[in-house]
Amino acid sequence: MIRIPEPCGPLSERVVNALRAEPDGPHSVPEPRAVGDVPYPLTDRDFQLALWMLYELHYGGFEDAADPDAEWDPLLIVSRAALERTFEHAVRELVGPVSVPDGDIVRALTKVTMTSDGSELATFLQRRATRDELRSYLAERAVYHLRESDPQSFVLPRIGGAAKTALAELQYDEYGSGAPDRLHQRLYADALASLGMPIDLSTYVAEAEGATLASVNLMSLFALNRRLRGAAMGHLAAFEATSALPCGRILRGVRRLRLPDAVADYYDEHVEADAVHEQLAIRGICGTLVEDEPDLADNVLFGALACLAVDGLAGDVLLERWRSSRAPRERRQHDRAAG
Repeated sequence: MIRIPEPCGPLSERVVNALRAEPDGPHSVPEPRAVGDVPYPLTDRDFQLALWMLYELHYGGFEDAADPDAEWDPLLIVSRAALERTFEHAVRELVGPVSVPDGDIVRALTKVTMTSDGSELATFLQRRATRDELRSYLAERAVYHLRESDPQSFVLPRIGGAAKTALAELQYDEYGSGAPDRLHQRLYADALASLGMPIDLSTYVAEAEGATLASVNLMSLFALNRRLRGAAMGHLAAFEATSALPCGRILRGVRRLRLPDAVADYYDEHVEADAVHEQLAIRGICGTLVEDEPDLADNVLFGALACLAVDGLAGDVLLERWRSSRAPRERRQHDRAAG
């Protein structure tokens, strides 16, 4: 369990106040009209932190929450639903209309993942990132990787047949194939520890960008709402199908900077595992899911497109942050060279 993060605006402050309130005391929670005032929820840190805290109640919870039963507090559930409506609307606006030609979800997923151009961040980490920038990337992604694969596990009871079996197979790999020390969450924690970085989630939530929290919250949105179970699996398929090559690039950046073996081990594991998981997710999970439930085809493709769009947005925010911090130094170097 982790501690409640510090709020950064009115929405997250109301969630924090509600979590710290006594069970029989007054609750101050986000109101729908306040949620509607958020300019762009996909990058708004206050909005995404508020939603992340409400989702975290369904994972590890908070050790300093006043009410141990806060997970199912009716007012918090209502608040979560209000935030989710705004979040989902923003994601659908970003993705645009979705339709699977002829219902062939395998072909549709293969096409969108093969044509995805999400390599700019990984290429930067491979070729140009400094040691501090790569550490910054590891810290930013810790919000996901210290809970890696947990959202998708909520989907297991929501699907059946061959899709359930394939998802269980994939999750078994993600959770170390029976070896606790190979649990992917554990490998990431080991990578952080090898760099002298904390391994508690609280540290990283406190600093994460709004867009990074949005990329994590998207998985919970899909996995915790049964009507979006197809989107959850489409998201998983896109993530797995577009992960091996970027992980390979990051691995080369890790080796270029001579980071500890534990960091390289994490990415080396994913270069191999995600290459196998790609077809398992696209064909074994999504293909058989749509065979059993054809009406989910568009939903599955929406999840895949949402994964690529929101993760791409989060990557763009990180790149812009690094470029902005580099600009003054690069200008000084240019001026010295010109002088």
